[in-house]
Amino acid sequence: MKKITEEQIIEAIKNLFLDAGKFLPEDVYCAFENSLKVEESPLGRAVLEQLIENKKIAENDGMALCQDTGFAVVFVEWGTRVIFDGKDLFEAVNEGVRRAYKDGYYRKSIVNDPLFDRKNTGDNTPCLLHFEFVPGENVRIIAAPKGGGSENMSAIKMLRPADGVEGVKRFVIETVEKAGGNPCPPIIVGVGIGGTFEKSAYLAKKALLREIGEHNKDDRYANLERELLTEINKLGIGPMGFGGRVTALAVNIEYYPCHIASLPVAVNIQCHSARHKEVIL
Repeated sequence: MKKITEEQIIEAIKNLFLDAGKFLPEDVYCAFENSLKVEESPLGRAVLEQLIENKKIAENDGMALCQDTGFAVVFVEWGTRVIFDGKDLFEAVNEGVRRAYKDGYYRKSIVNDPLFDRKNTGDNTPCLLHFEFVPGENVRIIAAPKGGGSENMSAIKMLRPADGVEGVKRFVIETVEKAGGNPCPPIIVGVGIGGTFEKSAYLAKKALLREIGEHNKDDRYANLERELLTEINKLGIGPMGFGGRVTALAVNIEYYPCHIASLPVAVNIQCHSARHKEVIL
């Protein structure tokens, strides 16, 4: 059996969030450059050029890509033949977050109570940890800092099975249209379909981790992704909401079996700063 120590987890989490905050994924960068080829709005093109320049400055100067360095969202896939050698895995993950946000001089954005006190915790913890067991002898960790502006534009709806594909399309497009320029487009749209209320939201967030251009393996859902992307880019919202042809870079759908009486659908919107990094231990 393979052993993973508490300190290994702490260091992995720290390094992942330090990198995620400064280095834009290459697929997102390429999508910016490709968008310049199709964006006709002069203001939209100027925005895309600034996003490309921002990426280079953050990378060269070791600075955060965005002032909103996000809620620390962590996905862990833990192999069933791996033993954790430590006291508390959740606390180890939080300690990694603390060190990253301190060492990176990242903004701390988490409040201790959502409604009454709303006092800043001072270290960007607690994180949000999604954990699942998978076969094997490895541990895969994905750090995905999630900004508040795009998260606020997300939505979930319990559709009726009779609403079908058209109902899903209508809800997704309406959600993006209502969001407008608030989530700092060009955006990535994660869609979770099926499961339960909470499962669909999880699927929508996890869908954001997929590389741009990588479609669902089921052709039916892949075609729906393409159709939704086309319709969303017809809305004319454009980069940063200033108008144009490029509102979204991708629509990614994940699905799960659901109850015969249900059709849960969640939309999780990601801003242009689509930050995530992963490591396998």
